[in-house]
Amino acid sequence: MGRPFSYGGQAVIEGVMMRGRQSLAIAVRRGDGLVFHEEDLAPWSSRYPVLGWPIVRGTAALIEAMSMGIKSLSFSASQFAEEEEEELTAKDIVLTMGLALLLTVGLFIALPAFIIGFVQSAVTHNVVLNLVEGLIKTSFFVLYIIGISFMPDIRRVFEYHGAEHKTINCYEAGEPLTVENVAKYTTVHRRCGTNFMLIVLFTSVIVFSFFGRPPVVQRVLLHVGLLPVVAGISYELVRLAGRPNPPLWVEIIARPGLLLQKLTTREPDHEQIEVAISALQAVLRKDEANVSPLRVGQTDFVH
Repeated sequence: MGRPFSYGGQAVIEGVMMRGRQSLAIAVRRGDGLVFHEEDLAPWSSRYPVLGWPIVRGTAALIEAMSMGIKSLSFSASQFAEEEEEELTAKDIVLTMGLALLLTVGLFIALPAFIIGFVQSAVTHNVVLNLVEGLIKTSFFVLYIIGISFMPDIRRVFEYHGAEHKTINCYEAGEPLTVENVAKYTTVHRRCGTNFMLIVLFTSVIVFSFFGRPPVVQRVLLHVGLLPVVAGISYELVRLAGRPNPPLWVEIIARPGLLLQKLTTREPDHEQIEVAISALQAVLRKDEANVSPLRVGQTDFVH
């Protein structure tokens, strides 16, 4: 038997998405009460076993999580549209993911590579050079998070993010999912996507140090080309960090991401906690009613 399934999810607009073994559930609070959406899942790794291999599974899981996340955000946004809106099509999702990737490459790869070109000649050691670039990327990421946190709608999402983490923490502690029990848990979780992002930055410093100091354009192309490798290694590190009593060196690597979650989560109110509990209970009921070994996937991201 494999290790226990790790439930995870994502905050959406005025709600929470939770993913189980066989399904996902989205709970959104509107003025007239809770709205639910549930759908069955067939994890990519169950259909294509190669996507379950170490390192490879990291990139596959990230793309799969992004796809589900965008669809979930689309559903939640449609609940507050003044006019009836259709959810995103597969083409829309691919386009949205492409734009997100383009923004990521531009802000966190191309711009830091351009800046590092001005100091490259003054830094003799490749590891130090990549460490400086990593610090630049991390600074951009932190400033980006701080910047968007001032937006009222984003702050609400961060509160639902906190409710999601608290609910998962309560469930993993084996306590009944009541508002009172959930409220006492922390908003920090080791498998959070925020933690993953910082571990990606750390891993990139090590990986890219083996490739010298190419010109800016080649540096950007190299970083983009190696993203699947970096993401795959980082995913394995996040899995280690999420286990009970991980190695000390993994604890050290994960620590900055846990601290950064103080920015990407906020303390939720009781109504927000109720939404997160409702979403998790929906997938738990589905799993308890019909657990099929052929449909079991592994969710290691708690966004």
